[in-house]
Amino acid sequence: MSAILSFFKAARPVAAEGHFNAKKFTFLRWQTFLAMTVAYVTFYVCRLSFTVAKSALVDLGISPTELGMIGSALFFSYAIGKLVNGFLADHANVVRFMSLGLLISAGMNFMMGTTTNALLLTLFWGINGWAQSMGVGPCVVSLARWYGNKERGTFYGIWSTAHNIGEAVTYMVIATVIAGFGWHFGYFTTAMLGVVGIVVILLFMQDSPQSAGYPPISVIRNDPVEPTEREGSVLKNQLLSLRNPALWTLALASAFMYIDRYAVNSWGIFFLQQAKQYSTVEASGIIGVNAIAGIVGTILAGILSDRFFPRNRSVMAGFISLLNTAGFALMIWLPRNYYTDIIAMVIFGATIGALTCFLGGLIAVDISSKKAAGAALGTIGIASYAGAGLGEFITGVIIDKTAVIDSGKTLYNFHSLSIFWVSCGLISALLCFITAAIVARRHLLQQKTVLIH
Repeated sequence: MSAILSFFKAARPVAAEGHFNAKKFTFLRWQTFLAMTVAYVTFYVCRLSFTVAKSALVDLGISPTELGMIGSALFFSYAIGKLVNGFLADHANVVRFMSLGLLISAGMNFMMGTTTNALLLTLFWGINGWAQSMGVGPCVVSLARWYGNKERGTFYGIWSTAHNIGEAVTYMVIATVIAGFGWHFGYFTTAMLGVVGIVVILLFMQDSPQSAGYPPISVIRNDPVEPTEREGSVLKNQLLSLRNPALWTLALASAFMYIDRYAVNSWGIFFLQQAKQYSTVEASGIIGVNAIAGIVGTILAGILSDRFFPRNRSVMAGFISLLNTAGFALMIWLPRNYYTDIIAMVIFGATIGALTCFLGGLIAVDISSKKAAGAALGTIGIASYAGAGLGEFITGVIIDKTAVIDSGKTLYNFHSLSIFWVSCGLISALLCFITAAIVARRHLLQQKTVLIH
């Protein structure tokens, strides 16, 4: 057991050879970043393959209830795994840890293609959820190890687009394979892409600057480091991060944001069909704009926050939350108009992409010790998905309780639900500003301490 733990432990620092070579360091950092991003795209494909295989599985006799059981297995194991593996990633060699997660995920996709037994599929997909949580933590830890405070937002934003690229690859490539060769080959192709991702990780990623013979990024970028972060153990820094009230207000802000995020992803098409009488194709097209706008919003938010709010991105997140809520409200309350609904989804999509980047991890890394980046991400992650699950349940209850049957036809009244959704957005914005105030006060106290000494 000790040999296994030692194998996955963070790589030891390597003694520097000669003077610092900025050009070589930049090349190595880009190599690590691009490898990590490409590999995370394959992680996402391994997570979404079940989505495009559902219709084929229904044709084979698997019921919608069983599909829900299989899908929820990934959801719950991913939420718990994100917390546990986030803590472990801080201690780990991220190259080996991430490779193991992708290997398990690819293996579970292969196994999904070998059976139609619902219980086995639930087991395989639940294991896949845990393996998936071994991808995001190492990526965020790697970003904390390789990028300074004033540049991390840009690269975090670019990395976050891997979600959207993974969706595109799944819906175009894997769906095409399933349509042409069957659901078995859809899963097998996904597994093959996972293997490609593992090769990319092992060939091109580096664990940390220190493991490649360079100083820590805080030294290279001359970022201030608190004594507890510099001298304390990883575990001590993790525990100190959990005592930071800003982390918990941020987690709540993310939880409320995730309610609205999944309100659109899970219920947006249903809402547009029932409340505005769009066809399925029209409603899908409007909601689909959300994902495309999210790519642009995520990248721009990262760049702009590095430029204007590198020390307190929560301020920017608060204003983006208000704009996000405004876009959602426009879609909900404006009369049916295809073009205004598209504009509302562009606003919502661009801002939800930025908020997923900010609240979903970037700010947590900013306000925590870099030795505790994975722990901070895990804390945010479990709160976010708890919010998503609770929001999903409450939304279903409200829809059910406010529906009426008239002449044998079910009519839906979305007034109460609309207030719930918009309220969640406003609460998330308020919590962002509270987080910003806590962070600002913390910076002020740090400056006073420096002046005293």
